[in-house]
Amino acid sequence: MDKKRQPAINGAQVGQSLDVTITSLDRDGYGRGTVESQQVKVAGGLPGETARVKVTHCSRNIIHADLIRVLRHSPDRLITKNCAISSECEGCPILPMKYSAQLAWKQAMVKAELEKVLPPGAVSLSPTTPSPSPFNYRNSAKLVVAGKHALPQIGIYKRNSHDVIDIENCALHHPLINTIIKTVKQGIKKGKVPIYSPRTGSGLLRYLVIRVSSSENRAMVIFVTADRSYNEIHHLARHLQAAVPEVAVVAQNVNSSTGNIILGPRDHFLTRQQTLIDAIGNIRFSISPHSFFQVNSGCAAILYKKVREYADLNGTERVLDLYCGVGGISLFLADQAREVMGIESVQAAVADAERNAKLNGVSNCRFLAGDVAELLEDAGRADVVILNPPRKGCDEVVLRKAAQLEPDRMIYVSCSPISLARDLKLLHELGYVATSVQPVDMFPQTPHVENVTLIIKK
Repeated sequence: MDKKRQPAINGAQVGQSLDVTITSLDRDGYGRGTVESQQVKVAGGLPGETARVKVTHCSRNIIHADLIRVLRHSPDRLITKNCAISSECEGCPILPMKYSAQLAWKQAMVKAELEKVLPPGAVSLSPTTPSPSPFNYRNSAKLVVAGKHALPQIGIYKRNSHDVIDIENCALHHPLINTIIKTVKQGIKKGKVPIYSPRTGSGLLRYLVIRVSSSENRAMVIFVTADRSYNEIHHLARHLQAAVPEVAVVAQNVNSSTGNIILGPRDHFLTRQQTLIDAIGNIRFSISPHSFFQVNSGCAAILYKKVREYADLNGTERVLDLYCGVGGISLFLADQAREVMGIESVQAAVADAERNAKLNGVSNCRFLAGDVAELLEDAGRADVVILNPPRKGCDEVVLRKAAQLEPDRMIYVSCSPISLARDLKLLHELGYVATSVQPVDMFPQTPHVENVTLIIKK
């Protein structure tokens, strides 16, 4: 059956055109509206708009559609388009929205989640702090290499597909990343570098990973290959460094697995230099191919300063930094605390944290690797506890054990308003009350928002 004539649920047909009025944005940044009582989800649609859309598929009683044309514009819509491939990529669903409107929407989204679990007005919610740069802020990229050497594609997978969207000039990437992508493409063509095919399992080059030090304008490039074949990658690296002298580190990473993991376990460096140095505020960080580092270092400095403000240290306190990662917040607080102890489950991140402490001459931070809940058993008294969990939030046992330490205050750094609200509800039951929440726009043009929350003991 022709895909365009396939019947879809809710009476809509795949390929059918519909006129829909967008009434809201969902938490993924997609426009939502209804047609004949059926929910419609539209990438790029803004509240208050009427748009002509094309049905792509249906799932869970929702009609999914692509935007064809805006019939009535929202005052929040940008007049000029910032990206030529935004309709294909969908990585920046709120890109068409004016930046001031993005900030207001993110604050409203956080407010809505908090009010589900906390009494109205129980917490002071500040306006979203903007990113210093709403565009070109991303200092890293993990990209798929596809196609043939004569016409290579470097980009990301299209949503729900194995088709690759070719990206040469991403509006979010640091300009140096875009330059490197174009240069690598030229090098692949020139050197006839065989590109890996997941379908046949043949070929060499699979992924391109790029990291940029914004403070030093230097880059690290990792060529991820299916095997250790050296000659083609060596020539590609020489081509890249000759054309882009800002590339300071080049490595070949071998990943022979058939899964979707990008980096394999071992790196083979093609340059003498093996790490980059970047800075958040006045703290320097050593970055290796596998290190975690904030993708928006300018905005991370704003977030860390807010954590330091909420911590309100006077030099006598003992601070516990839970889920400390590579030690960013720990090191930012060290000069105002008596002692900072960071706990992190990823051993490699702890090794990076220890290296970063030495790099900055910090001697009053120590870091432990292991299960956060287990290590809290013997963590000892803390005056201040930092919670900086992954998107899923804190495990309940971690929150209970943190409360048992009876700190004067906690600061919760969250990248999910949903898990933040859930965890604040439990902390309230445990005798700790959220008083202030500061949203920080770490990821402009996307629906994601960081929040820094001050929590005090009742």
